[in-house]
Formats: sequence, C-alpha cells, structure tokens
Amino acid sequence: MKSVLIVDDHPVIRAAVKLVLEQEGFKPIHEASSVGEALSIQRDHAVDLMILDLVMPGGNGLDLLERVRADGGSCAVLVFTSLDPLFFQERCMRAGALGYVSKTNSLSQLHKAVNALTAGYTYFAHLACGSMDTLQHTEKQMIDNLSNRELTILQYLARGLANKAIAEVMHLSHKTVSTYKTRLIEKLGVNAAVHLRDFAIRNHLI
Repeated sequence: MKSVLIVDDHPVIRAAVKLVLEQEGFKPIHEASSVGEALSIQRDHAVDLMILDLVMPGGNGLDLLERVRADGGSCAVLVFTSLDPLFFQERCMRAGALGYVSKTNSLSQLHKAVNALTAGYTYFAHLACGSMDTLQHTEKQMIDNLSNRELTILQYLARGLANKAIAEVMHLSHKTVSTYKTRLIEKLGVNAAVHLRDFAIRNHLI
C-alpha cells in the first residue's frame, strides 16, 4: 500500500483528511504539525504522497514544497489549504505540487484529487480570472511577481508578527527581514508597512 503524510497544524483537519485516506486504502498514514516535523518524517519514511497545508508554524508549505522537490524524491504533493487558489495555485504548480484543493470545498473534492494523483494525473481548479475587477487584477500581477520568500514575509507581517519574530521563524537576520519589508512596500505600492495588512486581507492572503 502507498504511504502518506498529512502536514497540517490543526488536529481536527488532520483527522478528517485521515478518514479520507483510510477510505482510499493508504497505509501507513503519518502526521506532522510543522515543517520541521514533516521534513523529519519524509526523510525517515520517504512517503509516496503528501497532503500539505500552506500555513503552519515554523515555516510555510511553499518552503516545504520546494525542499521536497529539491530532494528529488518521488513524493507527490497535494496542497490542501484555506488560502485562495486564485493567488496560490499557480505558485504551487511552479513549486512542484501536483494538485490543489481549497478547504472551503467538500471532502469529496479531496477524494477526487487523491484518486487523480494516485492514477498519475494532476488536479487543479479552473480559475476564471476574467471576472476580477481592474484593481484586483493589477494587484494579482503584483502578488505573482513576488518571490515565495517575499510572499511568506508579507503574510507574517500582515498577521502582526514583528521583524524579530519573523527573523527567528525563517532563520534570517533582523536586518534581512527589514530589507524585505521595505522592498514589499515598494513592490506593492503601499504608503507604509501598516497598509501591507490591508493589502493582504483584500487579496485573501491571510
């Protein structure tokens, strides 16, 4: 049987996902609540499938996704997150994910995605970008132009974390985080750091 790793810091979500995977015949089913824990399990067990949330303590899912791809293993990654696919699905595709399912969907979508990846296919939502207004379309382009690290720091800043706390979580220097903050203000065209949160909320980044 194929082995799987659920990476999510919410026990209730992990339990729901585990039920889906048990129904699909996965065994063993490993669980991790942080990036560090996930890396350790993947190193020790080399699982076939990873169900990955993008928002976690001790790093984020995009970082983990890139590290899994860099390791060159055969682990397929299915992103299962509350973050809007409009802004994150394409980025996850570029980072090597084979599927993306929003937590706002029913669990039947997760079933379909798991079946698709198991059969060797990908599973991504069709996004109707044409329905966005001009402002949102312009801001989406700004977001798409951010690096994964810039986007991660933007999310942390928008959640109210101080530079020092972000530096500790991301293993960066305080000065480096400060430089990123200045760069984000310039790239996103906001007047001050306090407006980064408004920008993030408006675009469903947190």
